[in-house]
Amino acid sequence: MDNKIETLSTVRIKKSDDLYKVVDSLNRTLKEQNLMFGLALDDEDDQTAVFTIYRT
Repeated sequence: MDNKIETLSTVRIKKSDDLYKVVDSLNRTLKEQNLMFGLALDDEDDQTAVFTIYRT
């Protein structure tokens, strides 16, 4: 099986305590459209989050 994941968009945004809830909701709602959303802390700035949209 070839499970290719394509990065569609990446954006750096100000970190928020509830941001993970938005990402979780997007993942639950749009997984059937072959979309996946990721959230990570920026390695260089701990006040910045990196939000990424993938096509699976």
